[in-house]
Amino acid sequence: MTRRPARIKVDIEPSLGDETAFIRRFLGNPKRTGAVAPSGPYLAREMAQAVGPWGGGQVVELGPGTGPVTKALIARGIARERLVLVECDAHFSRMLSERFPLTRVVCGDAFNLRASVLGHLSGPVTAVVSSLPLLNEPPTRRLRLLEEAFDLMGDDGVFVQFTYGVKSPVPREAMAGRYVARCGAPVLRNLPPASVWTYRRRTSITPQPKFRKLVQQAEQIAAQIAVKRKEAEIIVKRQGNRVRHIIAREAGETLGRLRRMSGEL
Repeated sequence: MTRRPARIKVDIEPSLGDETAFIRRFLGNPKRTGAVAPSGPYLAREMAQAVGPWGGGQVVELGPGTGPVTKALIARGIARERLVLVECDAHFSRMLSERFPLTRVVCGDAFNLRASVLGHLSGPVTAVVSSLPLLNEPPTRRLRLLEEAFDLMGDDGVFVQFTYGVKSPVPREAMAGRYVARCGAPVLRNLPPASVWTYRRRTSITPQPKFRKLVQQAEQIAAQIAVKRKEAEIIVKRQGNRVRHIIAREAGETLGRLRRMSGEL
């Protein structure tokens, strides 16, 4: 009697249903969903690469949606039992539970991270991987999320976040002296292109003494640039208003001259 080969359970690939679900939730609440489609496989893989598969600590994923980054983390070698998925959408939470058995799925608010994961952690957290639309939130709330994440992880943890913007999702001037932020190369094969940022506590990185002063100077320069950028934006706005006023005045004078000329003819 010929034995039939055992069926191997595999994760379901993102499908048209995933795209439809994202669009519906984006239209219902654009600020909370933040995107009209799940992260692409290239972006998901880049985010997973920022997390080391070694060790036994837990990995907390924020805003997993339909699970493209979750799948990439598992492919990276992170055991499902190590994953805690925090998703605020009940439909996505049920979908994640079905697609990724053995992971812990929490239907909760990632911006209230400590309360959401309370009772769901069985060990230390080594990484937090976020697909949250941070740029939709005020800077103070973004920084508070980063601080809560490191309160869970400790000094050796890593916080991973992607963004469609060109700047750090967590403002650098708010992190100066406390966290180190690094940006990877843009993932051009994702639509739209995105970048992956990693954040670590400064105490977990001990630069050589001869580089320490250089690092401090770089942080000071970055903070000064941020201030100058804001000043430049204010000046440009003021100059723009002034130029518009001059154009309107000259247009009025020209119109008046034309009217007088037409009256003389």
